[in-house]
Amino acid sequence: MADDLILIVDDEQNIIDLASLYLKQDGFQVISARDGTEGLQLAYDQSPTLIVLDLMLPRLDGWEVCKRLRADSDVPILMLTARDDDIDKIVGLELGADDYMTKPFNPRELVARVKAILRRSDSAARSNRSSSRETQALTVGNLRIDPASRTVVVDSRNVDLRTKEFDLLLALVENQDIVLSREKLLDMVWGFDFYGQTRTVDVHVAHLRHKLEGSTAIIETVWGIGYKLVVE
Repeated sequence: MADDLILIVDDEQNIIDLASLYLKQDGFQVISARDGTEGLQLAYDQSPTLIVLDLMLPRLDGWEVCKRLRADSDVPILMLTARDDDIDKIVGLELGADDYMTKPFNPRELVARVKAILRRSDSAARSNRSSSRETQALTVGNLRIDPASRTVVVDSRNVDLRTKEFDLLLALVENQDIVLSREKLLDMVWGFDFYGQTRTVDVHVAHLRHKLEGSTAIIETVWGIGYKLVVE
């Protein structure tokens, strides 16, 4: 953790001070910004290990910061929202946030979630390295997924997927024709200690369906259970 740098982007100084205190007590380094523009610049300049990002920010809101970061970075993002509205959480997850918390929050829970996200990131990195050595490309219908290069092709069209979208698709492809519950997919892709809700899976499936348009490999909804991948 001594090498883990956490960036907190929040316009409330008391939130920054409280979160920083508990994160530093657990050995993290912490930097902060009080608006989205400064936060985005710090993210590019300092390359933090994880970003705690408030949604309601001056100059540039958290949604836009997340969107810009996800254009070229997979840095883990824990979003903060002052409202307990599902729409805030869903939009944040759609933009690529890894988890979310509602204010006010227990600072110990914040630290726990930061640690959980970083554990999942480390585990995914190790898994990806292992997959690149051991797993061959898989073809389902006109879809080809290569774990070694983490590339997806539909016919001759390259499909650009985010990290979790790729991992979710790979899990479905490796279990073709098998129904996987949302809870099982959360376990396989996000890790057993993921704090989010199963709605996260629905959001990522929706993204995959859009990006895989034209593929004969279809992600079917099995109502009340989850999803399975089939060939048309």
